Amino acid sequence: MDKLANVEVFRIQALAIAGSLALIVFILELIRRKRLKEEFALLWLGMGLVFLVISLFRGLLDKFSVLVGIGYPPAALFLILIVGLMFILIHFSVAISELKEENKKLAQRLGLLRRDIEGE
Repeated sequence: MDKLANVEVFRIQALAIAGSLALIVFILELIRRKRLKEEFALLWLGMGLVFLVISLFRGLLDKFSVLVGIGYPPAALFLILIVGLMFILIHFSVAISELKEENKKLAQRLGLLRRDIEGE
């Protein structure tokens, strides 16, 4: 029975490594095709690398879960995922806020230019 448990753990680890590598390759391909800007890709690449490292070194997740006081290591994995996604969401919120402000300024400039043109 113990051999079966090790086979399943190896299979899960192999799938996790493949999934992490697939995410990294996918993000790099999006950058190469100019569909994703580098500044936005950094956080995604960081998340992919974190999951790759955790997948390669299984003991890291156990050590991290003990460090933060979580008794079930897969729950610590979800914590890492949620924190990483929160960073990505905050980054996108900042970018959207900046774009909204820039859009407002451009609309105001356009309004002033229209007024100047129509006033003549």
